[in-house]
Amino acid sequence: MDFSWSPQQIELYDTIGDFAARELNDNLVDKDRRGVFNRSGFKRCGEVGILGLPVPVEYGGLACDPLTTVGALERLGYACRDNGLVFSLNAQIWTATMPIVAFGTEEQKRKYLPGLCSGDMVGGTAMTEPGSGSDAYALRATAVKKGDRYVLNGSKVFVTNGPVADVLVVFARTDKDKSAAGISAFLVDRWTPGLTIGQRLEKMGLRTSPTCELSIDDCEVPEGSRLGREGAGPALLTHAMTWERGSILASAVGSMQRLLETCVKYAKSRRQSGRPIGQFQLVASRVVDMKLRLETARYMLYYGAWQRALGRAAILEAAMAKLHISESWVRSCEDAIQIHGGYGYTTDFEIERELRDAIGSRLYSGTSEIQRMIVASLML
Repeated sequence: MDFSWSPQQIELYDTIGDFAARELNDNLVDKDRRGVFNRSGFKRCGEVGILGLPVPVEYGGLACDPLTTVGALERLGYACRDNGLVFSLNAQIWTATMPIVAFGTEEQKRKYLPGLCSGDMVGGTAMTEPGSGSDAYALRATAVKKGDRYVLNGSKVFVTNGPVADVLVVFARTDKDKSAAGISAFLVDRWTPGLTIGQRLEKMGLRTSPTCELSIDDCEVPEGSRLGREGAGPALLTHAMTWERGSILASAVGSMQRLLETCVKYAKSRRQSGRPIGQFQLVASRVVDMKLRLETARYMLYYGAWQRALGRAAILEAAMAKLHISESWVRSCEDAIQIHGGYGYTTDFEIERELRDAIGSRLYSGTSEIQRMIVASLML
């Protein structure tokens, strides 16, 4: 395995890093406080190619391989401190865009992918329901076929990008007599009658990524809006979740690198008792732990992407990467706050926000407990 970057990859990463540092970090404390989604920044991310990293060129993407893609997202996370915006970007790529790439008809690909890649459209997924969370297939939303149309009914919650989405991948049950095999997915445009954007959810972190509830009441969509065949919901979700779990925290690895550099700089410059605090063993130990977590997280990220580039399922590797990176990110944020002392607890230093954002990574795309169950099931 050779994880060194080619000149072309380095040029792509430098372009993304320069762009993000220059255009995506303005007024973050205020945006976080007010929960403002950076729609113009989202659009600019599409213009520089970030939203289309893994998408074929013919549909507006860059056709990057998995390893190049996670490398680019790592650089984005390093340069962009708006974790909510980065989360929204990832949510669209892995749960809306890539399912269309893998399961969409040619007509669906031509209709949605160019806009999703350019940033002219925002995509999201409506899977989770008030009565189902980790048990994703316990959903109760229904899709009843009537002639050449489906009538959808149900409610959804924790819909990332929901308040700003132009198209949503909605999961619903097409066969009540089957369990997981009775679930299908549909592409539902924002202004379809019967689709109502509900209450926006206030969150502890990732506040600049809009999240909402969704109500679906006699929402009619044409048969051509079904994504994949009837009953393909589990295959579609597994495909999307494997990509998402193995890739969504690439930006977190970049954030961990940035945090480490910030702490090293602070530990060298901040003096107590006549010497830099980095010379105190307990502070130095925290910095070392942050470095160890960063390097193991990066390796697991790259290794899983390398496996997918070889055409392997990488379900185990994706679950392990999701588990390890999320837990490592939270612990490194805690160390960063402790190293900075009282300053780390203040809003202006922006480290407390990093911790609030990181905690969510142990919940979305399957909780840490779910990742452990997946890993165990593939081993025992």
